[in-house]
Amino acid sequence: MSTPLITVNRLSVDFRQKEGAVHAVKDVSFSIPRGKTLALVGESGSGKSVTAMSILRLLPYPKASHPSGEIIYDGIDLLGQSEDQMRQLRGSRISVIFQEPMTSLNPLHRVEKQITETLLIHKGLSGAKARARALELLDLVGIPDPEQRLNSYPHELSGGQRQRIMIAMALANDPELLIADEPTTALDVTIQKQILELLQSLQQRLGMAILLITHDLNIVRQYAHQVCVMSQGAIVECADTHNLFTQPQHPYTRILLDAEPSGSPKPLANDAPELLSSEALKVWFPIRKGLFKRTVDHIKAVDGVDISLMRGETLGIVGESGSGKTTTGLALLRLIGSQGRIRFAGEAIDHLNQKEVKPLRRRMQVVFQDPFGSLSPRMSVGECIAEGLEIHQPDDKARHGEMIEKVLQEVGLDPEARHRYPHEFSGGQRQRIAVARALVLKPELIILDEPTSALDRTVQKQIIELLRELQQRYQLSYIFISHDLAVVRALSHRLMVMYQGQVVEQGDAASIFSQPQADYTRQLLEAAFSE
Repeated sequence: MSTPLITVNRLSVDFRQKEGAVHAVKDVSFSIPRGKTLALVGESGSGKSVTAMSILRLLPYPKASHPSGEIIYDGIDLLGQSEDQMRQLRGSRISVIFQEPMTSLNPLHRVEKQITETLLIHKGLSGAKARARALELLDLVGIPDPEQRLNSYPHELSGGQRQRIMIAMALANDPELLIADEPTTALDVTIQKQILELLQSLQQRLGMAILLITHDLNIVRQYAHQVCVMSQGAIVECADTHNLFTQPQHPYTRILLDAEPSGSPKPLANDAPELLSSEALKVWFPIRKGLFKRTVDHIKAVDGVDISLMRGETLGIVGESGSGKTTTGLALLRLIGSQGRIRFAGEAIDHLNQKEVKPLRRRMQVVFQDPFGSLSPRMSVGECIAEGLEIHQPDDKARHGEMIEKVLQEVGLDPEARHRYPHEFSGGQRQRIAVARALVLKPELIILDEPTSALDRTVQKQIIELLRELQQRYQLSYIFISHDLAVVRALSHRLMVMYQGQVVEQGDAASIFSQPQADYTRQLLEAAFSE
């Protein structure tokens, strides 16, 4: 084994709270040689991201402290470095891909400025040279039409495209150590494979060490050299990847390995009525140019989509980032403008204005892809969940507290969590809060946009079982938008595959998974289920 580039030795992290210290990380030790990948895996809240952010010294000091330990990077103890010395390392020799790109990217700046900023600070590149490097990076991470995307704002990109922008920024200065915190969470399987193979090739070319934080054990199996399993702030098992997957020693590791999504949805009743449908649904965004901003073309985000969803049914929608999955969901909910017919519970709703749609909102709910962006940082968890109740059930205010406690328990959270704020939770816990907020109104339709993407496998399994149980109990209908085909297979009655705004294949989910007809569908399945 070569000399480690970084060694974490008996690291502990405490957070100061009113009730006393929270021991988030306890005596964690590992090392990563140059050119190798170490994966940190474990459930949400196990301390993975806190450990990684300690390396960059990005924790909220002085609230956070290190009672013990050292982080030796290339012979330097990072815990003893000044803030100025850390700034020289961050983004240059050590880079990070953050878990939630929408909160990491500046909403006021175009993509070009955000990528070239790090090139200017660390390499002194500006103007044409910086732009050329930015275009090279966007091409490297598979962004289509990079020239146009340089002028885009983050909100104009899909979740997967935003994640690729984050990866491009992290790779801009050819770092020696890359901390990848759920780097493929928002990516579809084909792009996941491209990105991970890209990181692998850069690792071999540059000798880059990678600390990979992920809940996707399939990725770990394929791309990590060594794995450390964390639980409740401590490392319970460390081994090389092959041994850990073939001979796990710790009971918790075995639980993780056994938590792959499985099963199938309960059969749909033969006489189930139609709840939602669309005919020739279109969402076209105009491209305006010139002094008078005349429309010269359109981005056809959704182009002629027909949907029929029965009561109690789950329709899975899959496809690459930017294929129109989320835009279809938003159009069906009347959250963005569209053309074409939309019917809900037998009523045409495509012509209704927002005031007329409002009474339907209780019956049609959504769980957004980015929980941190959709939860107000100024409101406690209880207030976030109560917001819908106050609007749609104001006469039942006495029961709101009881309903909030019950729904938090249903998604696997302590009811006391209602007094805390979103930033105090891990990414996976925030996703469960977002699911709870949608469920509390007991709607008839829930559109779930990547609801399990930030969750580790054990929690994914719980959420899948919860969604199945709620569907049976309340005859809920789901539109399940995801790139995780294992989760889609476990939940969906029918499957719709989208590419560039159009439907390339639609039908019974089991039939499509076993005998896909379209070449694009076959590519997706091969990328998702290859060993």
